[in-house]
Amino acid sequence: QVQLVESGGGLAQTGDSLRLSCAASGGTFSGYAISWFRQAPGKEREFAAAISWSGLTIYYADSVKGRFTISRDNAKNTVYLRMNSLKPEDTAVYYCAARWAPNNSASVYSTSYNYWGQGTQVTVSS
Repeated sequence: QVQLVESGGGLAQTGDSLRLSCAASGGTFSGYAISWFRQAPGKEREFAAAISWSGLTIYYADSVKGRFTISRDNAKNTVYLRMNSLKPEDTAVYYCAARWAPNNSASVYSTSYNYWGQGTQVTVSS
């Protein structure tokens, strides 16, 4: 059983940067693909970024490509999401999610993930 805890959210202005962290415990971190999803008020949860256990496979949603960077430090059991050039439309609760994927795959589909964190709020003002 993997437990995930997000941190690093907060209030930002347009153009600012934030770095989210997803700390994992309770399992062998290596072997798990990790993704970030986000959910804005009144909208469905959407994919943002994903990384395979070794970092070999990385995906980004078109809406964040070129602005967000996902990375991981397996020694620290942590995945990061660096968010640059923030926009008001990035305002959402950000969730990290994990799935066992020792084959170095990653998925953009929320239904593929078994473990979820509680989320961290990111609010970007104009």
